[in-house]
Amino acid sequence: MRIAVHDYAGHPFAFDLTRTLAARGHVARHFFFAGDPGPKGNSERAPDDPEGFSIAPLNVSGTYDKSKLVTRLKLDRAYGAVAAKAIAGFRPDVVISGNTPLDAQARLLAASRGGGAAFVFWMQDMISPLIMAQIGGRWRGLGRLIALRYQRLERRLVRRSDAAVLISDDFADEAEALGMRPRSVSVISNWGALDAIPTRPRDNRWAAAHGYAEGITILYSGTLGAKHNPLMLVDLADALADRADVRIVIAGGGVGLTQIQAELARKARPNIRVEAFQPVEDFPDMLGAADILLALLEKDAGRFCVPSKILSYLCAGRPILLASPPENQGATVIAQAGAGIVVDAGDSAGLIAAARALIDDPARRADTGAKGRAYAQRTFELERVADRFESAIAAALVNRRS
Repeated sequence: MRIAVHDYAGHPFAFDLTRTLAARGHVARHFFFAGDPGPKGNSERAPDDPEGFSIAPLNVSGTYDKSKLVTRLKLDRAYGAVAAKAIAGFRPDVVISGNTPLDAQARLLAASRGGGAAFVFWMQDMISPLIMAQIGGRWRGLGRLIALRYQRLERRLVRRSDAAVLISDDFADEAEALGMRPRSVSVISNWGALDAIPTRPRDNRWAAAHGYAEGITILYSGTLGAKHNPLMLVDLADALADRADVRIVIAGGGVGLTQIQAELARKARPNIRVEAFQPVEDFPDMLGAADILLALLEKDAGRFCVPSKILSYLCAGRPILLASPPENQGATVIAQAGAGIVVDAGDSAGLIAAARALIDDPARRADTGAKGRAYAQRTFELERVADRFESAIAAALVNRRS
């Protein structure tokens, strides 16, 4: 088959899926938004890649700024037009699309239908509940009207899709409650790019080059956005200011980093270091240079978002410190794996106490990191994932023809 995999964010695990499908004899092309500032998977074709595998980075003119609602909506629509044209030109039998703004997803679904391709909605997030949580109470009722519009749009897109892949059973319950009833549903949990993120020694090339070979490094990697509370990192740095051997490293970007930089302009904090998004080839060494890996998720995200960085953290074999709603799947995975400590979303005092506990207990750090890596090795098995996606594709093709 000709399979188009569209992962707007360009996550490493999604590239793995496309490569694995191509290795099974399909002609599989990976489409992603190259202009999105978040970390990307291996977006260059390698000599040992399957013959049927190809990559199509997509872009739009203009600066994509998630903090400016009107500009963002215009660019989402523009991106949808660009992506729809590119995918239609590939002439796929099936399109799998995830992590995509709903206005752009609508264009992709329409283009797939127009070209006779089956469409699989890969639900990485429940987008409309997040929109309602973030803006539903704003602008004297206008925010709620906007959120309701996206709730209707998401419901319509799911219902019109030939199949849906959800990443959590919780999503299935919420989708049903919102009236989203796709003709075929599969639940396939996300996974980490295990082969692309081997464990690295603590004192490695990246650590030495950036001055992190000595002391204790607490690393936050990835985008700081609306689903996070970046000022918790500032609170953590202030609480640990008495520890000259401890630093908070933020390697990423997003609107949350802008807030942190404003705080640093107001008051210098030498124990906060900021790094840019790192090239994919440096990513394993960067994670390996950390003593503790940190992730944040706001209460509003709840069950509707699973931070992909947690899956990468598990592969890296380092202890994870997560502040999130306890019902979030990321929190559940960390608890099941014994891979770190979870505190409630927004609980700065709990985060500080947990960080101190890990800082002061090297044996616990080693044990939880090893348990995280072992969980990843048991769970992130690509062939099994590809089997399930092929089943979802088969169901979508049957539904498309019926």
